[in-house]
Amino acid sequence: MATKSNHFALYILMFNMFITMSGIGLIIPIMPEYLATFGVAGQALGFLIATFSFSQFIFAPIAGDLSDKHGRKNLIIFGLIIYGVSQAAMGLSPSLTLLFVARFFSGIGAAFLVPPMMAFVADITTTDERGRGMSLLGASMSLGFMIGPAIGGFLSKISLVFPFYFATGAALLAAIISYFVLPNPAPRIEQSIETKKKRENLFHQLKRSTKSVYFIMLVVMFVFSFGLANFQSTISLYVDHKYQYTPSQIAVIITVGGFVGVIAQTFIITPLFNKFGEMRVILVNLIVAAIAMFGILFVDTFATILLVSTLFFTATSLLRPAVNTLVSKLAGSEQGFAAGMMTAYMSLGNMVGPALAGILFDINIIFPYIVGTIILLICFMIARLWSGKNLELLQQTRNP
Repeated sequence: MATKSNHFALYILMFNMFITMSGIGLIIPIMPEYLATFGVAGQALGFLIATFSFSQFIFAPIAGDLSDKHGRKNLIIFGLIIYGVSQAAMGLSPSLTLLFVARFFSGIGAAFLVPPMMAFVADITTTDERGRGMSLLGASMSLGFMIGPAIGGFLSKISLVFPFYFATGAALLAAIISYFVLPNPAPRIEQSIETKKKRENLFHQLKRSTKSVYFIMLVVMFVFSFGLANFQSTISLYVDHKYQYTPSQIAVIITVGGFVGVIAQTFIITPLFNKFGEMRVILVNLIVAAIAMFGILFVDTFATILLVSTLFFTATSLLRPAVNTLVSKLAGSEQGFAAGMMTAYMSLGNMVGPALAGILFDINIIFPYIVGTIILLICFMIARLWSGKNLELLQQTRNP
């Protein structure tokens, strides 16, 4: 990443990631009212979220694998176009069925964006630089999630469907910019014989991922995505039910946590990688996330709830680039495949997290946090045992 062209490519990738994630976030404030026009409410919103994640789960491994064969740039442009058109289709949908179809294609577009962009970063960075590249890409993702809802709320004053069209324009603009200015580097490492074989279906890819040296890190990706989705999907309900917080207070809790996470990803994580290595960052933040998730049950003022929530969001924001970077270093010639698997496991967590959290919340509002804490702690123990058995391998990732 030392050359100016590689720096410029990274900035374009960050812009594309920001556009994608802000497009996802900016429709959040309008969805309850928009769904009301179809005569449905909260349950439909949950299924829409699951539809997007399910689509990503199916297509992300395919996209990552194809990017190894056809190049990252082509897949990124294709993903931006599909994503942009699907956002317009959501705004134009005359029925709930077509809205779900459009949301499914929106997930396909995102699936064809995230893995190739992660693999692209691996292509243009050295092993030493990869942590910073992944953290900057992760920061743009978090920033998009954080700013998106605010943009959507502002644009909805023009029209309820205007945020959809704005997201379409932004995605297509990003596609045009990428077509003309984004380079198309060859993978840094020659593809192995295995990656040149006939492309596998999703289930074969998932089976192959279980035999990879970085499989435990894929499990970590699933677990912290599960925990993050669990927390995000219930925290607003939890503070509303227990403390009657207003929407503005809830927005502050989520926004501040996201902002601190972006700062950590941008300025703090690279020094942490250099000093402690990705594995130790992963282990520490799994513990911090578990403590924060459990701790939310024992605080009762706005300031302390804000503090604990911010601690949780910051820990999870550091986990994503740490896992991405470590897997990328271990993946060798299969950068696209590994990136696709990471997105697939993340999407699976994003599907299961809200669904299970909703069921547990209906039983008792504290159950999602208790179960989430237990799962994070189990994940920590598994990751700790794996790291203990692979000390030499992990040392090689720090000193290539």
